[in-house]
Amino acid sequence: QVQLVESGGGLVQAGGSLRLSCAASGRTFSRFGWFRQAPGKEREFVAAINWSGDSTNYADSVKGRFTISRDNAENWVYLQMNSLKPEDTATYYCAARTGIVGSYNYWGQGTRVTVSS
Repeated sequence: QVQLVESGGGLVQAGGSLRLSCAASGRTFSRFGWFRQAPGKEREFVAAINWSGDSTNYADSVKGRFTISRDNAENWVYLQMNSLKPEDTATYYCAARTGIVGSYNYWGQGTRVTVSS
């Protein structure tokens, strides 16, 4: 069955780094994305990557600090987060879609990231 499982969340001090992982199983995906949601706020886009890994997209708030990557052999996706800020505190979700375009049709359960000041 199709499944996305995030890991790597935790507590980190401002300015520190954290690496999130998403293990995908059940099938292959055309595109992966990372989203986050803080309590009381709407879910927001963070980053995305295509199958080849040569095309990425980032939210302005994380550009230059976060890096999304894929390991196609293992069908994993990662989010390297550097220079973390308290504003980055949220539950981070891995998402995937089977089509080149369209909405993300598969979602993980999320992993919590807390950045202390």
